[in-house]
Amino acid sequence: MNEHVQGAGGAPLFNPLSPDFIRDPYPHYERLRAVDPVHVTPFGQFVASRHADVSLVMRDKRFGKDFVERSKRRYSDKIMDEPVFCSMSHWMLQADPPDHTRLRGLVVKAFTARRVEDMRPRIQEIVDQAIDAVIDRGHMDLIEDFAFRLPVTIICEMLGIPEDHREVFYKSSRDGGRLLDPVPLTPEEIKKGNDGNLLAQMYFQQLFELRRKNPGDDLTTQLVQAEEDGNKLTNEELTANIILLFGAGHETTVNLIGNGLLALHRNPDQLALLKARPELMEGAIEEFLRYDSSVQMTGRVALEEIDDLGGKRIPKGETVLCLLGSANRDPAVYPDRPDRLDVTRQNVKPLSFGGGIHFCLGAQLARIEAEIAIATLLRRLPDLRIDDVENPEWRPTFVLRGLKRLPASW
Repeated sequence: MNEHVQGAGGAPLFNPLSPDFIRDPYPHYERLRAVDPVHVTPFGQFVASRHADVSLVMRDKRFGKDFVERSKRRYSDKIMDEPVFCSMSHWMLQADPPDHTRLRGLVVKAFTARRVEDMRPRIQEIVDQAIDAVIDRGHMDLIEDFAFRLPVTIICEMLGIPEDHREVFYKSSRDGGRLLDPVPLTPEEIKKGNDGNLLAQMYFQQLFELRRKNPGDDLTTQLVQAEEDGNKLTNEELTANIILLFGAGHETTVNLIGNGLLALHRNPDQLALLKARPELMEGAIEEFLRYDSSVQMTGRVALEEIDDLGGKRIPKGETVLCLLGSANRDPAVYPDRPDRLDVTRQNVKPLSFGGGIHFCLGAQLARIEAEIAIATLLRRLPDLRIDDVENPEWRPTFVLRGLKRLPASW
């Protein structure tokens, strides 16, 4: 065990909830890649920080999710009695084949490239409405008034959530991110997670009733019909995966838009370049994903003993945390100043959407939402300024990296 490997001044190498880490994880990643690329945490998890190891773990069949066993090892056998853990155990994100294959197969059609391309005009309309609502005010919070409205509206429409129900989703708190962090949850945090999960379950059960009576052209209707088929989907799986789709469908895109806008305003040369050459936007989105990923980490469990991962032996059943944000800045893959934002960078293939069988379903949707949102903002509010680019307020979570608020004026 490399417990003795420490950073400057004896601080632990990997302390992802420290304010310093949340403000800027990238120097910490650089140290990990250089000093201890497969690092063992005090909790006994292995942390992979290099691009080669991270991509291998995400794609290799010898690794899986093993969510229930992993959670029991980490907490206790009783952990699955907690509603929020029970719910998460049914997420396709936490499932292994054959369950994963079956669950993903039920929703994949809603996210095909064709379906998503067809949504462009609607996405444009929502972005324009968000700007129309604030343009005369001369100021807004780029998170709440702009980045948040778009993906929430889109996922509500995809799930068939009626318009008059949506206000609560626009206002709902964004503090579920802690559930995904690699630092164990306190009993209070678990209780909070349970409460949030219960509210979501109550809401979606009502939505299922509504869609049984009034089927629509939406994902919920499609899943309710699969559930009635009996062998395709249980009610627990239906509820859990709708909650997953709802959360995954907006949390990460909000952060992609927010982190991208902050990065541009911290690099005025790149902002000017993008305004002058809007045709660079598609490539710029890949660079935003690489430069400051809204998902910083994903995890896998060794399903068998692994002899050698970056020089370490991984016993069966142990967790490997894959640092996506670190892999995205690995100089082995991006030799040309990986810590620099460059909207013209070529061959950008960020690992931000994960890899292997769990590659993000909504990747293309997120890209298009961010592309239209940022392009429209630059076009319609060309003199927008972010009030404080130096010390913005980050959310206190590590896996989901994003800003609490980002006030701007024009």
